[in-house]
Amino acid sequence: KLMIKVLVKKLNSKIKLPEYKTSGSSGMDLMASIDTPIKIKPNSLELIPTGLSVAIPEDFEIQIRPRSGLAAKSKISVLNTPGTIDSDYRGELKIILFNHGNKEFVVNNNDRIAQIVLTPILKMEFEEVDQLPGSIRGSGGFGSTGK
Repeated sequence: KLMIKVLVKKLNSKIKLPEYKTSGSSGMDLMASIDTPIKIKPNSLELIPTGLSVAIPEDFEIQIRPRSGLAAKSKISVLNTPGTIDSDYRGELKIILFNHGNKEFVVNNNDRIAQIVLTPILKMEFEEVDQLPGSIRGSGGFGSTGK
């Protein structure tokens, strides 16, 4: 298995590092690192600290994704999903959680709040042209390919 080393700094010594739960897992769960519970009102967001900073290798990013259990059971999601952590960012990882439900949601210390996935990055270079090559779909957008 290909393993990419990502340096991590604990901003709180009591934090447990994320880990893969199974050999087939794509992501690791991130946990809240907070002194007091954070309440997320319906149709509102809160920034949840994780207590971790990372040094991602160049040509990679970390994506922050919602946890399916939180979404299905509590209507909690990551607002800018997937969130991107660039390889040159060294600050604390913080998760923008949004409450899509109609009940207040409480985040407690060590709650699993999001997934973290390491992804390779391909850089692109735009080449301006007067006309693009044709395709079967053409300019058909939103819903143009049927149901």
